[in-house]
This record gives sequence, structure tokens and C-alpha cells, in this order.
Amino acid sequence: MRNIKIILEYDGTNYYGWQYQKNTNKTIQQTLEKKLTKLNKSEVSVIGSGRTDSGVHAKCQTANFYLDVDIPASRIPIALNSMLPPDIICKDAKEVADDFHARYDSKAKKYRYRLLNRSYHSVFTRNYVYTLYKDLNLEKINSALKDFVGYYDFAAFQSAGSDVVNTKRKIKKFEMKYIGEEICFDIVGTGFLYNMVRIIIGTLIEIGLNKRPENDVKRIINSCNRREAGFTAPAKGLTLLEVYY
Repeated sequence: MRNIKIILEYDGTNYYGWQYQKNTNKTIQQTLEKKLTKLNKSEVSVIGSGRTDSGVHAKCQTANFYLDVDIPASRIPIALNSMLPPDIICKDAKEVADDFHARYDSKAKKYRYRLLNRSYHSVFTRNYVYTLYKDLNLEKINSALKDFVGYYDFAAFQSAGSDVVNTKRKIKKFEMKYIGEEICFDIVGTGFLYNMVRIIIGTLIEIGLNKRPENDVKRIINSCNRREAGFTAPAKGLTLLEVYY
């Protein structure tokens, strides 16, 4: 058996996230496993670098799996893409060491949240950008986001339903920038809790709407209380950009 590492791009709009679920077959993992099992002629289990939530997208999700069939790694994207739906694409594949693990070997991940702050949405990006119709104080947001950088207990920024025990994570870099008309938030961290990025963005939006003081971030972190943080921003604005190894 060979251990194969692949890079995936997907539009998460029509899927209930990455991870396998018993009550639906509309997850990225299940879709991949079904097609790979057909290719391999025996069951294949796919390991992802992490779990993207329902409706979240990925530009460079990393995964690995073991294959029995003797097909060159360079041909796997072609074979896989011929079977996958058009909203999932395999961009690259290569054979890696037997002990490579897409999740446990990852050092950090980079996410981008895309926001449009104007009175109308874009028909072309409406599935990938959150449009906020109220004016934001971007100076306050830019000042507040710096307080997220560092190693903290982010329990206040985790949605209920997670079985994670250790809620300490390190955010290595966090910046806001304009790309065209969009306001983009790029965040790099060693790992993220369930809905953590979206709750962070929701909190920053509330600061930008003057519903919270710009120095509120540290207080929320220290509280370790989800009720102290802001709302969970919509999933469609979030994309996994890169996984670092």
C-alpha cells in the first residue's frame, strides 16, 4: 500500500462540512472516500488536515489515504476529478512516507474571511463573501484584532458541541486588508476550535459596529465564557487557504 497526499479545493456551499456524518452523505470526506474506493476497488479512508464546518470552503485542503491500486501519483488528480462533482477538485497528488499524517503533522493553518461592507451584495461572490449592510469602524477593528495574536485559552470562542478538552491555541498572525472591494481577514494559527474563526470575526464586527469597546478582546479571552464573545459570522465567508507542514 502507498500513502498518498493530495491537495483539494472545494466549494462548501452544498456540503455539511468535511467530516463523515451518519445522518447525511453530503460531506467532503464521504464524497472523496466513495470515489477513491471506486478507484482503488477496495475501501479507502481519507484523513483530512482538519474539519471545515458546514458551508466553509477550501482552496488548499490537505488529505492523505492509502491506495492498493498501482496508479502513478501524477495520474490520481485526473482520475479522481473525472469522478468528483464540479465543486470538489483534486489539485495535486504525491506519494509520501508511510507515517505521514495530514492532521497530526500539520504545523499551522491559514484561513481567510471575506467581508463586503456596502448596501448590496455581489451576485458573483454571494456564496463566498459575507455582505454587511451597516457601516463598520475599520480602525477599531484593526486595533482590536492585534489582541488575538498569541497563545491563549480560546474557550470563549468555541461553539457548544465540541469534545475538545484543551482549548489553548496559538494565533501566529492576524491581519486585515483590502482585496478589491472586499475586506479580508487572514489568520494563521497552530490550530482552531469549533467555529473559532467565525466567532472571532463576529466579535470584531460587533466592535466595528460600536457594540463593544475595541479593548474588549482580552476581557473576553480571560472570561473563557462563550456568552461573552460575539455572534458566529456566516460560514460562507470563510475559506481554508493553506496548511503548513
